[in-house]
Amino acid sequence: MQGQASTGPAPRPLLMVLFDDVQSLDVTGPMEVFAGAARAVGAPGAYPVRTASLDGRPVRSHGGLKLLPDTTLDAAVADGPPHTLLVPGGEGTRTPDPALVDWLRTHAPAAERLVSVCTGALLLAEAGLLDGHRVTTHWLACDTLARRHPEVTVDPEPIFVRDGRVATSAGVTAGIDLALALVEDDLGRDAALTVARHLVVFLRRPGNQAQFSAQLAAQTARREPLRDLQAWIAEHPDGDLSVEALAARARLSPRHFARAFRAETGVTPGRYVDRIRLEHARRLLEETSHGVEEVARAAGYGTSEAMRRAFGKALGTPPADYRRRFHAPVS
Repeated sequence: MQGQASTGPAPRPLLMVLFDDVQSLDVTGPMEVFAGAARAVGAPGAYPVRTASLDGRPVRSHGGLKLLPDTTLDAAVADGPPHTLLVPGGEGTRTPDPALVDWLRTHAPAAERLVSVCTGALLLAEAGLLDGHRVTTHWLACDTLARRHPEVTVDPEPIFVRDGRVATSAGVTAGIDLALALVEDDLGRDAALTVARHLVVFLRRPGNQAQFSAQLAAQTARREPLRDLQAWIAEHPDGDLSVEALAARARLSPRHFARAFRAETGVTPGRYVDRIRLEHARRLLEETSHGVEEVARAAGYGTSEAMRRAFGKALGTPPADYRRRFHAPVS
């Protein structure tokens, strides 16, 4: 991989691993981010990217797209390990090629940065590369990853997790968020912002943002009164959302309501309300200029102190710091 003039950023060679039944967006999303970052800083060699498969032959993505690798995996590391080794996800990770797992086990430890997108974490875990690390993956694969590899700490909530030299993301588009975060670390916020604007995405969603909304995280109730109540809660986070008040709206006794709600949604009414309020508060902090006290009232916390405690427990950061990091100014 070629170097570049000393006036530009040091090159960070990136190797993208390809295999049959790969998720094409896991490949193209991060590649567009890194290529765009190199253009943004005027240094085409900032991220020299190679794609490689075991034998160098074309692979077919799960969606049917034919991908032509640059070379074989062995040839890609013949002149030294990459700075970043990126393993995408896809159906091909369900029953991985043992030869690919062996290759990762042998060569991945030499990379300075090890990245997986979506279920690519399953391949890294199979190779023993995630032992002792905190990671995430697509929410549908979190239980499988945790069950197969108890030595790995699996966090199903965030869209990406960075733990030392290992960085893992949730499903598909979360790979773009992770790539933007890595670019910001490598080249600065301006470069990442330029790429985000070009791709028409947020500069980066917080890594600890939930993989899906509170309403999607919980199952939709089968019975219409409870299903309608879920929608009402989301529309009225500042209302009286006590079990007694919600039970009355559903025309059930509090005890029967609490039992039925949990049976049909998988969470308690209190937990569901907590998620809705937190999600609403985060959205207001990200997208409006409302003061913290106003946001606290609108989200149903009553006081900024109550909201601060909720943010600290769920996100590990106070609302004011959250806004400073993730507020998107209105053009």
